[in-house]
Amino acid sequence: MTTKIAVFASGSGSNFQAIQEAIDRGELDAQIEIVLTDKPNAPIVKRAEKFNIPVFSFIAKHYESKEAYETEIVNILEEHEVEWVILAGYMRLIGSKLLASYANRIVNIHPSLLPSFPGKDAIGQALAHGVKITGVTVHFVDEGMDTGPILSQAAVEVVEGDREATEARIHAAEHKLYTTTLKKLFADEINLIH
Repeated sequence: MTTKIAVFASGSGSNFQAIQEAIDRGELDAQIEIVLTDKPNAPIVKRAEKFNIPVFSFIAKHYESKEAYETEIVNILEEHEVEWVILAGYMRLIGSKLLASYANRIVNIHPSLLPSFPGKDAIGQALAHGVKITGVTVHFVDEGMDTGPILSQAAVEVVEGDREATEARIHAAEHKLYTTTLKKLFADEINLIH
């Protein structure tokens, strides 16, 4: 049975596109019902429009609180019968309203081998620490910053002194790992790493 998902993003939307392309190829039995973004001018908006997927964009500071905008988001997700929330470069911490409504059904991808280098600019953190290997992690979302149970990980070799090349390797790993992990997750074939 096709799983109905929503993708949340704040940036370019390359992971969103990789997921949609996997759906189009028949590799992932899911349907993106809606894209949500907190950046109305983010490139993901145009990507979603190309695939004829509706977009809800909002500006957090236009709401009186996180609970206020998350209440609206939950209502929209329910209207679209969304079963899973997929974070793909969404740069906001998920609050209690959304966590309660989608407990154990919010997934994130992070560009490091968690628990190393959580939070913003994980690639920059890895390069600053001089590590030879970094990677990507798919994990459930909890109230912390990249602290939820890990679903899958893939190692990526750092290209020494070349952030752009390292980022390209990480993005390629993300696009592959996210799709395969979601496929297993939706088929209930996954064991948590911890």
